[in-house]
Amino acid sequence: MTTRKSIVFIVNPMSGTHSKNEIPAMIQTALDKERFDAQIRFTEYAGHAAEIAKECVAQKTDIVVAVGGDGTVNEVARSLTHSETALAIIPCGSGNGLARHLCLPLDIKKAIGIINACKIEPFDYGVINGLPFFCTCGMGFDAFISLKFAEAGKRGPITYAENVLKEGLKYKPETYEVEDETGAKKYKAFLIACANASQYGNNAYIAPGATMTDGQLDIIIMEPFDALEAPQIAADLFMKTLPNNSKIKTFRTKKLHIHRNNPGAIHYDGDPIRTGTDIDVHIEHNGIRILTNPKATEDAAQPNFLLNAFSDFFNNINNVREDIEKQGRKIQKLNKVLLHKLSKL
Repeated sequence: MTTRKSIVFIVNPMSGTHSKNEIPAMIQTALDKERFDAQIRFTEYAGHAAEIAKECVAQKTDIVVAVGGDGTVNEVARSLTHSETALAIIPCGSGNGLARHLCLPLDIKKAIGIINACKIEPFDYGVINGLPFFCTCGMGFDAFISLKFAEAGKRGPITYAENVLKEGLKYKPETYEVEDETGAKKYKAFLIACANASQYGNNAYIAPGATMTDGQLDIIIMEPFDALEAPQIAADLFMKTLPNNSKIKTFRTKKLHIHRNNPGAIHYDGDPIRTGTDIDVHIEHNGIRILTNPKATEDAAQPNFLLNAFSDFFNNINNVREDIEKQGRKIQKLNKVLLHKLSKL
């Protein structure tokens, strides 16, 4: 008789935009009870998921399942690093970046089916100023927007899009000194992203070539761009062609030191924090064990509200900057190209 594996589901009732009340019943119905001995725990406050996961490691629990969004996944995962306890994910958030990268289904019953298959593999994770991340971290505009998003009090792609469109053309790029194993270089950048996985979430591929098994970070430096260039960057982000854009510089490294002139925000898996002028990022190779999809079949992409918002924004950009008025026809042409490309996604 095969010994059953211990498994704990950590459910964040506040993540995402849907109620989690039905999840315990779905787990009871769909989970293979001959293979697993299951418990279900609901989080009650910020940081509770990390505490429960640490308890599970101490108790030598075989698998801990993060049921929630990217924040919940990060909380649980960072407590499981360099342990024998494996991470599983039932994605219920607004972005689901790590789940999408791993080709995990967004349907709850299908996600439980992946758990039943119980294929466990080692993966890398990153660390920025001592804070673990599993998808991406960064500074500049994406960290700034993460702060705005957190302060908005609402979740979901619409809120994110509103902040992107409201702040995008007002944001002033910064100068960074970036040092890796090959030496130091200075860049004026809109943002710098360090990617362990390929996307932010919502199928926005900041590093389409990134893998979580190569022991390296994909570094993406987005140089300043104007309103006429923004639609192409938006299209490239969602079509996995961002590295081909002339405003993008990329390289790979195991560790990175970044110096900027002023303190400000950074983010790790979308969670923002304010920090100083010096930032250190490195990779931890094979530092976490994760349940993966044995078929590796990614679900069809969901309609992306952020793309629609970008399109609407650039169609009405005269309301944001009066000096763009003379370029109206060019913007309209660019939008037609963008919408044509997006219709093929």
